[in-house]
Amino acid sequence: MTAIAVSVETTLESAVLAALGTVVDPELDEPITDLGFVRSVAIDDLGVTVHLRLPTSFCSPNFAYLMASDAVDALRSVDDIRTVRVLLDDHHDSDKINAGLAADAGYRGTFGVEAEDSLEELRLTFQRKAHMAAMERCIETQLRTTSLAVSDIYRLRLRNLPAGRAREALLRRRAAIGLGIGLDLPVFVDEHGVAVPPEEVPMKLRFAKSVRISIDGNGHFCRGLLATRYEDDESLDLHITNTRRTA
Repeated sequence: MTAIAVSVETTLESAVLAALGTVVDPELDEPITDLGFVRSVAIDDLGVTVHLRLPTSFCSPNFAYLMASDAVDALRSVDDIRTVRVLLDDHHDSDKINAGLAADAGYRGTFGVEAEDSLEELRLTFQRKAHMAAMERCIETQLRTTSLAVSDIYRLRLRNLPAGRAREALLRRRAAIGLGIGLDLPVFVDEHGVAVPPEEVPMKLRFAKSVRISIDGNGHFCRGLLATRYEDDESLDLHITNTRRTA
């Protein structure tokens, strides 16, 4: 898949792209900008219009709505943006989702009787999976690069992890599900922040690895589907235009 290539010429464009970069696919745990899900950004005197696209027309409507709604919220936080429009292209529920977003109808107002019991519970489920995968990445790195043994994983603390993207990602995932990020806290914990007992570490580490492999594999798969679906497009790059008149 072609890498996203964007020439950012103004502070406003940079702020818009940064805001969209905070929106993640709930299942893949990656920013929609990195996944290529942002098709275009158009800035004008009225505000900003963003078009999103997904790997297939039948991607989960719940996930599609979550990403589109989160994109609206993220863009509304950008200073000096008047009107925000986010449109989902080429999805079997595009009309319904786009109408709901335009009317600020919310999840239940958009889907009515088709709505799941709780979209936030669904979000939390995937945030917990993302946290599990982030833990496993950090632990596996320690097992591979240090003298840490599986039997000693229960002793591992956040301060023992080297500074870098993996640790920062783990801290973000912990914060997202309400767990502490103090550096003296244990690394390998359950969804409530309770340290995994030593006797349960091997089994739960294997499970965490399976979750991480599933997330990584789905990410590669979706990138391939997106590239195939839009192979006739001139480019898979994100297109950004700014016709806003300066004061």
